[in-house]
Amino acid sequence: MKNKELKILLSAPRGFCAGVERAIEIVEKSIKKFGAPVYVRHEIVHNKYVVDDLKNKGAIFVEELEEIEDKSRPVIFSAHGVPKKIPEDAKSYNMTFVDATCPLVSKVHREAENLNKSGYHLILIGHESHPEVVGTMGQLPKGSIDLIQDEEEAKNYRFDKKKQIAFVTQTTLSVDDTKDIIKILKERFPNIREPLKEDICYATTNRQMAVKNIAKKCDMFFVIGSRNSSNSVRLVEVAKKSGCLKSHLIHSQSEIPYDLIENSSTIGISSGASAPEVLVENFIKELKKRFIVTIDEVEIIKENVTFKVPKKLN
Repeated sequence: MKNKELKILLSAPRGFCAGVERAIEIVEKSIKKFGAPVYVRHEIVHNKYVVDDLKNKGAIFVEELEEIEDKSRPVIFSAHGVPKKIPEDAKSYNMTFVDATCPLVSKVHREAENLNKSGYHLILIGHESHPEVVGTMGQLPKGSIDLIQDEEEAKNYRFDKKKQIAFVTQTTLSVDDTKDIIKILKERFPNIREPLKEDICYATTNRQMAVKNIAKKCDMFFVIGSRNSSNSVRLVEVAKKSGCLKSHLIHSQSEIPYDLIENSSTIGISSGASAPEVLVENFIKELKKRFIVTIDEVEIIKENVTFKVPKKLN
C-alpha cells in the first residue's frame, strides 16, 4: 500500500524560551564549577527529557531543602521561582545557592512586593499549586494576596473595600482566558491597578499566537510537552479554541495516535517552552516512517531574547 501523504504545519516560535535556556545553562555551569552532585529544588523546568539529561550530568532533584543530605553541596532554585522563605532557609543551613528563577517571573515578584509596600491588597491570577504561583504568593505576608483561577472566582471575589486593590498574573497563562478574568475584575473594581506591562511572558504570548495562526487549518494538532507544563497544556487549549478540536499533548508516556493521523491530511505541531527541539524532531521522524511528509514552518515572529546567567557562574 502506498504511504499516505501528510502535510505538517510547524508552528514557530515554539519550544525553549530564554528563561528555560538560562535555567538549564545555570545547572550545567554549576556542575562544571562546583562538580557533581549539585542539587536542584523542584524540576528545573517541567520536562522529563531535560530533567533526565541533567540527572545524567550530575544533578539531583529534590522537592524540599530538608531532603538534601549533604548541605555542603550547592542547590539551585528552579525557573518557576520560590517563596521568600526558601533562600532564607538555605542561608540558615549555610548552603550555597544559585537562583535560576526566570527574570520575567522575578519581575512579577518585585511588582507584587512593591504594590504590597504601597498598601495595595493583591490578587494573583493563576493556577493553584503550580510552583510559580506558590513562589509568587510566597513573596508576601499571608493574607495580603489572594488567588483567582477563573471567571467564576473573579465574579464571586470579596475583599475589604477600604483597601486599594491591584492584580498580577502567572506568566504562563492563556492570554485570552486571562483577558476575560481581568475584564470581570475591572468591571467589578474600576480602580483596580494593573501591571504597567503585561505579566504573561513574551514566549507564552508568541507561542499561543503562532498556534492560533495555524490551528484552524489543521485536522489535528499536537503539542510536544509535559503534562505538568502549564504553558504546554495552555497551547493545547488554544489550538482547540482556535478551531482544531482534535488537539493533543504528546508527553513522555504518549503513544502516537497513528489511526487518527491516518484520517488527517494536515496536522499542526508546536512545543511548550520547556520542551527541547529534539523531541519535535523525534516525533516528525516517527511520522516519516509511516507517511510521505511535507513540512511547512509557519513563523509569525522572530525571537531574540536572551538572559544572562548569574555572574558567580562565569
